[in-house]
Amino acid sequence: MTQSSQIFAPLAQLSNGVPKEMLSRNRGVLVAFSIIGIWAVSLISLLSSDISQLSIGWRIAFTIWQTFLYTGLFITAHDAMHGAIAPGNPKLNQWVGSFVLIVYALFDYKKMVRTHWLHHQHPASETDPDFHNGKVKNFFAWYGYFMFRYWSWTRLFGLMAIYNIVSIGLHVPETNLNWFWVVPSIASSLQLFFFGTYLPHREPEGGYVSETRAQSSNWSVFWSFITCYHFGYHEEHHEQPNVPWWGLPGLHQQRGMTE
Repeated sequence: MTQSSQIFAPLAQLSNGVPKEMLSRNRGVLVAFSIIGIWAVSLISLLSSDISQLSIGWRIAFTIWQTFLYTGLFITAHDAMHGAIAPGNPKLNQWVGSFVLIVYALFDYKKMVRTHWLHHQHPASETDPDFHNGKVKNFFAWYGYFMFRYWSWTRLFGLMAIYNIVSIGLHVPETNLNWFWVVPSIASSLQLFFFGTYLPHREPEGGYVSETRAQSSNWSVFWSFITCYHFGYHEEHHEQPNVPWWGLPGLHQQRGMTE
């Protein structure tokens, strides 16, 4: 069993009685729906909790946890864009990707697919929609550009409407919404940008050395998972984009053995 398999070993308990060959074939769907389910249960539980009974430490801890789950939602949508949720079933990939991006921040799946594939075709270049300037000193300018590229007044007003409907119509305290919905969704964008765009695609000293114009981290499988669902193994992702996030540690280990 690989290290990445060990991390997801508990998920196997969800599939008691399912034939192993079916589980293997549908693993991407199982992982995707597990992340969606855990995020949904966690969000509902936190929004309905009595936040006045939580210390500031617990509020921060739950916010970090919810941020991690929001990041998982976007990573799931990203895998759907590459057909890695349900290989050979484009309709299911599109359905999962569309649903996840809507609950993440009302993103349009088809537009995101077009933008993301431009990134893969022209990584870290002037025609890469996710790229601003690879120099380290321009981190904040790059993040601002990155966020501006995906800005939409329509989506912002839509999110504001949902916020008020949930707050007024469902009587969810604004404090809960701010701590466990607003902050985690924004913080996850920073997490995704830092570990999934900035670190992998910033220009190294001496310039880029591969056609992917990406570099991978050398963190352990555990920290790679915690930081951004193995998105730090980014060169491997660009070389084999159809491999789901949970398969990237295996590619990274293979690369290490051949170098």
